[in-house]
Amino acid sequence: MTNTMTEAFERELADLDVEDFWDKGYAILHDVYSPEEVERMREGVTEQCRIGGELMTGPLRHVLTDGRMAQVAQKLLGSDTVIYGGDSSATINGKIRAWHKDNTDREDAEAPDWDDQYTQLRFGVYLQDHTEHSGGLNLKVGSHVFCDLTSGETIYVKNNPGDLLVWSMRMTHSGAGTLLKDPGARFPEPNEWNAFPADQVAPEHEERMAIFAHLGADDKHGRRYLDYLKTRTYMVNAWRRRPFTPEHVAELDAIGVTVRDMPAEVKDDKRAGLNAQWQPYWYPGSASVTAAAKPAPTAPAPQAAAAPPAPRPQQAQPPFARRYGRAVQRRLKGVTRGAVRGWHDAAPKGSRR
Repeated sequence: MTNTMTEAFERELADLDVEDFWDKGYAILHDVYSPEEVERMREGVTEQCRIGGELMTGPLRHVLTDGRMAQVAQKLLGSDTVIYGGDSSATINGKIRAWHKDNTDREDAEAPDWDDQYTQLRFGVYLQDHTEHSGGLNLKVGSHVFCDLTSGETIYVKNNPGDLLVWSMRMTHSGAGTLLKDPGARFPEPNEWNAFPADQVAPEHEERMAIFAHLGADDKHGRRYLDYLKTRTYMVNAWRRRPFTPEHVAELDAIGVTVRDMPAEVKDDKRAGLNAQWQPYWYPGSASVTAAAKPAPTAPAPQAAAAPPAPRPQQAQPPFARRYGRAVQRRLKGVTRGAVRGWHDAAPKGSRR
């Protein structure tokens, strides 16, 4: 970073209102990246999308190791150390327009994600103007405290290319939003992206590129989230594509980021990455054991040996009386069939039907 950009970031970091973040669920730090850095990142996104994998092992590594995201996470979480497991990506013209949340437990308010304040953060860098152009981020303000996709006022985040966005991973959000030209107009819902005449809609600005990364507290929520990611196909494929090296771990450790070596954990685990789509994740007391994937044991420490594979979820057993009754019915049917077959075989050939 240049001295000018360092000063700009330090001002934004100092002004970051932690209480306001936890009240609204998101924050914007303005002018964190210079035009030169934005251009470098756009070039990096193109290469990252070509080779695949997560950011730490690719051309956008500097976005994580320059320390800006880490310092924001440390301030918001009130901790000198945060955790990184490789959940980061770059996109070009991504179009996930449906409302969704990124945390583990998205539909069950009784699940562990909703026990207390959720400590996992999503960072986003949108590398084009969205103050006057469509294609940016939609959020529902305050929705991180509701286990549904309807609560909260819809807003369209008006960011400049050099801004850094951060939001709770329980936040309801969507991408590729629509901005209307009329500054007094409401913000359209994601499903209204094609509901307005073209002359009313703000055009997109350049090719839409974005960078995303997860950082969070190294606590029960962080461990559960990374355990859940081991069930997801896209994430396991990214981890297996290029593993972490000791140099990667050392670079993040130097800025106060603890690395959990997820590529090592899934390398030889044939049961990792079986879910192409999100599925409810098992926890003790789950309403439906069969509907939720049961977690693999969490790695005890960074760079520890890979955790043993998770056992396959067991089918919930019916009560004993019901199982016993079914067994008796099967036994009686077997006896009856045997008796009929014996009588049939013993009867004179001419009388068989």
